[in-house]
Amino acid sequence: MGPKVVIEPTGAEPPSYARGLEALDESGVPFLVGGAVALAAYCGIRRNTKDLDLFVLERDAPRVLEVLTRVGFRTDATFPHWLSKAHADGHFIDVIFNSGNGEVPVDLEWFENAVPADVFGVPVAVCPAEETIWSKAFVMERERFDGADVAHLLLACGSTLDWHRLLRRFGGHSRVLFAHLVLFGYVFPGETDRIPRWVMDELTARAQRDGSDDLRTCRGTMLSREQYLPDLTRGWRDARLPPTGSMSTEAIALWTEAIDRR
Repeated sequence: MGPKVVIEPTGAEPPSYARGLEALDESGVPFLVGGAVALAAYCGIRRNTKDLDLFVLERDAPRVLEVLTRVGFRTDATFPHWLSKAHADGHFIDVIFNSGNGEVPVDLEWFENAVPADVFGVPVAVCPAEETIWSKAFVMERERFDGADVAHLLLACGSTLDWHRLLRRFGGHSRVLFAHLVLFGYVFPGETDRIPRWVMDELTARAQRDGSDDLRTCRGTMLSREQYLPDLTRGWRDARLPPTGSMSTEAIALWTEAIDRR
C-alpha cells in the first residue's frame, strides 16, 4: 500500500464537514469517505460539491446519525432503503449504505479494502476504488451520469484493480461494467491496455450467454429511476422488484416521488 492519501481543504468546504468527521472518528463508529473525495484521492480530480458522501454498514446508519445530531446536524432517514442525510451550514452529509437501485450494499469488504487517508485534517479511510466504480456505474440519470468518474477511475487505477473482485461485485449486472469498459476504450483509445484482455474476454462471453426467460423485464430502472418509467406504464416489469431486484413497491414509490423534489 502506498503513502496515506491527504485531501487538504480548498476553503470551499463548510466547517461542518470536519466537525462531523471528527465526531465520527472519536465515536468509533466505522465509516468510509467516498464520492468526490474518493475521486480526488484516486484521480487527483477536485470538485466542489454541496455534499460529503459517507459509506456505512446499514446496521450502523442510526448510530452515525446520532453522532452527527449531537454535533449540530439536522438528520433524517431520507430513503430508508439506501440513504440518510445530515444537514448543516447549507450543506449536507449523505450517509449511504446501499444504492438507489438497491443493488450495491455496503458490506465488510468495503472496509477490508479501504485506503487510509487524511481528509480535511481528520484521519479516515476512503472507499476502495473497486467499490467506488461499482456504485458509480449504475448512475445514468438524465441530469447526472457518472460515466466520466468511472472512466477516470479506470485510467488511474486500472492496472492495480482487483478485477476478480470487481467482476464478482457486478454479478448478474456484468453488462453494465462491460458497457463502461467499452466506453473507456473510446474515451482513452491509447490506454486500453489498462483493462486486462481476459476481463474483456470474460465479459464478452457473459454477454453472449446472458438472457432472461422474462422477455418483458426492463432493467433500465436499475440505471435511472425516471427515464424508463414510460416503459413500466406500457407493461414492462420493473427489474428492481424481486426476484430480479431487492426493492419493495413502497421503496420504489418513495424513490420515484422524490424525482419532483430534486
